[in-house]
Amino acid sequence: MKLPFRLRMTLTKRIWMSFALLIILIGVLMSVVYPFMIKNALREDSFDTIEYVQSTLYQGQGSYGFGNSTTEMNKQRAAKSVGNLFVDSSFRQTEGNLIKEQGIYRPMVREMMRQKSVSGRYELHYQGSTLYYVISKVNTNLGNGYFISYMWDTYPKELMHKLWTRMIYIFIMIGVLSLFIAFGLARYLKKPLDILGRRFEEIAGMNWEKPFEWKGDEEFERLSSQFEKMRVNLIKYDHSQKVFLQQASHELKTPIMVIHSYAQSMKDHIYPKGNLDDSIDVVIHESERMEERVKKLLYFTRYDSLNEQKPKHELVRFGDLAVLIRERLIAQRKEISIHIDGDETILWGDREQLQTVLENLLENSLRYAESRIWMTAEKQGEVTVMTVGNDGNRIPEKEREGIFLPFEKGVKGQFGLGLAIVRRIVQAHSGSIKAINLPKGVNFQVTFPAPPKEVLPGEAGS
Repeated sequence: MKLPFRLRMTLTKRIWMSFALLIILIGVLMSVVYPFMIKNALREDSFDTIEYVQSTLYQGQGSYGFGNSTTEMNKQRAAKSVGNLFVDSSFRQTEGNLIKEQGIYRPMVREMMRQKSVSGRYELHYQGSTLYYVISKVNTNLGNGYFISYMWDTYPKELMHKLWTRMIYIFIMIGVLSLFIAFGLARYLKKPLDILGRRFEEIAGMNWEKPFEWKGDEEFERLSSQFEKMRVNLIKYDHSQKVFLQQASHELKTPIMVIHSYAQSMKDHIYPKGNLDDSIDVVIHESERMEERVKKLLYFTRYDSLNEQKPKHELVRFGDLAVLIRERLIAQRKEISIHIDGDETILWGDREQLQTVLENLLENSLRYAESRIWMTAEKQGEVTVMTVGNDGNRIPEKEREGIFLPFEKGVKGQFGLGLAIVRRIVQAHSGSIKAINLPKGVNFQVTFPAPPKEVLPGEAGS
């Protein structure tokens, strides 16, 4: 069921509510458990007191202060005192203060008749009070009988009431103190968050030159470190975009200026490049250069969202793609030898995107190769490894990790988008790509998941 409103709370309110709920929970548990525990503890203490007095005071014949009147019995109830009484084997009261209240004595007699052990603990509820008593079998010069010691629950009740009252006062004081602690804790936790929030607002306003560092708590230090990494990455990204725009503007400006000047000259019947056909060829060539750069930009923006879309997988023969791309691009440098190996290897992915990967890797190799390029593919267990390499110069180690980032260009690079597009396509296919320096040359190694067995020809029915 969807609520018609959403409860929004600040961090301070959340902390206060957490403390309040914790205090309430502790209070409920105490109100349930504490009285029971205290009652049992005082009950045990009462019986221990009775047994101690009985073992200490009983010396045979004598009066032990039970009292013969109702007044004395009421005094017994109002104080922490232990009464004692001797009863013979015929259950007659012989020594001590006689008990005239039959509502008290008769239950004692029944317990004496049932008692098997030497000593037993009992309690009797009478007129809203509880009488704790201990019956012990004794043998004296007066004969066999029972020695009874008892105590009313008046004192344990008063003690329990005092303890419970004090506990409530302590609980209230702790509750009030905890609210002040919660307020201080909320302010303590909010301080770095407020600072971080202001820095986020500055970042939102594209003011990210000021570094951010928080010293103190480990968690906030880690958060500030992550924020600082984000800030640095934003600065790098912003700088890369500015450089890219400058480079793109320069790259597009040159063919546009050439096309414009040639067109203006030909309009005036002036042919900058020999005759009309030669001049038109220059215009066409510059138009193709500009088209290629615009296409790279479109590719980059298109594949920027590949991580959110699943490619359309199909079986693709590596040799078909490799031969097609070699024939399309070999004209750029006819003196370069391009070798293909692993023609029969089956790739699993989107044909158009895999073709883009090979095209960009081969174009990159054509710019740096000295005499030879190789394109290979082979299945290795659960993955397919595709390699495009050349015998050109090695990639400097400090640049090797950054060549797949957008707008990063090598010495002979153009827009710095080709390898970035390759990496995004590979990642969209759950694969990986890395550049490996060879003793002479560079390998770009792409790893894809191998085709599932059930889709391979001849495997589905086996």
